[in-house]
Amino acid sequence: MNKFMKYLTIMFLLGGNTHVGAEEIAAAPNGIPFPSDYINWQVISSSHRIDNKTLRVIFGNAIAVKAARSGNINPWPKGAMLGKVVWKEAKDKHWPTAIVPKKFVHAEFMLKDEVKYKSTGGWGYARWVGRDLKAYGKNESFANECVACHTLVKNQDYVFTKPAPLFNGR
Repeated sequence: MNKFMKYLTIMFLLGGNTHVGAEEIAAAPNGIPFPSDYINWQVISSSHRIDNKTLRVIFGNAIAVKAARSGNINPWPKGAMLGKVVWKEAKDKHWPTAIVPKKFVHAEFMLKDEVKYKSTGGWGYARWVGRDLKAYGKNESFANECVACHTLVKNQDYVFTKPAPLFNGR
């Protein structure tokens, strides 16, 4: 992807208010690059965490979307990539009963490859934090934090996300 498209992706991700320019975004410590094409992915689901007051939209690459739409998510297929964009919540000033995204917190991604990421439940994890999309973690061991949390849903292939039901009943 050219630098201009990366810049547009970042502007979309951060709502047009960013300190990050068109320069490259550093890869995660385990080598997973920021998937700047995620802006073209489809939404799989959303979530609202009441403990830390954040809103999340979960996207999927074409492999993940096909699996989600067909119900083939346990296990997710090799190459499936899930992306989650996280914002702090706020009340809408024109609609006080509505919760809307406010401050961007981070973007995180999971890449399914049971062979390459065998030690982390078959998933590679990556996170970029803040408006300048700083790669999270000092080294590859950051993924142990992810696995520790995701082990709660080991029986769901380590994935918390439930695909949102669509009109076809899935």
